[in-house]
Amino acid sequence: MGAYIIRRILLMIPTVFGIMAVSFLITQFAPGGPVEQALANLSGQNVSLTERVTGGASGDLGGVQQAPTGESRSTYRGSQGLPPELVDRIERQFGFDKPPLERFFSMIGNYLRFDFGESYFRDISVIDLVLEKMPVSISLGLWMTLIAYGISIPLGIAKAVRDGSRFDVWTSTVIIIGYAVPGFLVAIALIVLLAGGSFWQIFPLRGLTSPGWAAFPWWRQILDYFWHLVLPIIAMGLGAFATATLLTKNSFLDEIGKQYVTTARAKGLSETQVLYRHVFRNAMMLVIAGFPGAFVGVFFGGSLLIETIFSLDGLGLLGFEAVANRDYPVVFATLYIFSLLGLIIGLVSDLAYMWVDPRLDFESRDV
Repeated sequence: MGAYIIRRILLMIPTVFGIMAVSFLITQFAPGGPVEQALANLSGQNVSLTERVTGGASGDLGGVQQAPTGESRSTYRGSQGLPPELVDRIERQFGFDKPPLERFFSMIGNYLRFDFGESYFRDISVIDLVLEKMPVSISLGLWMTLIAYGISIPLGIAKAVRDGSRFDVWTSTVIIIGYAVPGFLVAIALIVLLAGGSFWQIFPLRGLTSPGWAAFPWWRQILDYFWHLVLPIIAMGLGAFATATLLTKNSFLDEIGKQYVTTARAKGLSETQVLYRHVFRNAMMLVIAGFPGAFVGVFFGGSLLIETIFSLDGLGLLGFEAVANRDYPVVFATLYIFSLLGLIIGLVSDLAYMWVDPRLDFESRDV
């Protein structure tokens, strides 16, 4: 077991390196980089950004006299009318005065120390920015996944045992409808119905906590926290709920039809003993295999629309805004963090296999 874990951890190094290298290469050809974004804002006389970049007032561009239109020699779009000295200063600030290869390996060296630098367009370090958004994404990803699997596994087992019954038919109908309806439509419907839209105002519309939450008693803080999560979790959970339920049902049906189940019944074991002593650990292998992907997907990409609709400022929204604004330190830091997270959860999933079925031998398994 120990040797297998070490091999998997060592394999993470080239995997993460490859992900970062490909992503960095793509950004080199993407139009509208951070320098162009800054130049466009400067050309548009964005005072706050101008002062942040140049350290002076927008009128004199930080002590550098504006050049007449067309005088700049820069190849950046949006640099017309700006002096070359200012363009060079912006390049140095963003680190684009260095060759791409040097910038890439400098970034990797910093990331190995978990030094993610500062956001290009926000006055805050990237790690502080990620930590600031983390509670929202953890809340959505963790509780949605736990609740979805906590309901889906027992329901999937019940559907497998009652395959073809009325219970199986009507629950399948509800599940398929829930899977077919996009999460953002469910979110909008919930807001209209239950969050002060056109009917009732039962649940809060935005945020994870109410104003003055820190002054609440501990029991009220817990209730208020979960009260804010009800609608986002319902909106996010329908798709994952349907997938996990049908996956569990089909996995159990496949195992129930095998020869060893018939043999166990012939030995006089009850249906409960056959189901949970023999079928369960084999059928759950496939369900456990899908857990890491479901968690990471919800934790990052799957929560973007929900975060936007319910005004929840989490990592999904942060990543989207960083890509749109070409805030590369935030983009690469979130990519690095979630790549590591996905690989670690994949390893944990393999270890969970052994907990479900101790017959698995990881020591003799090739990575």
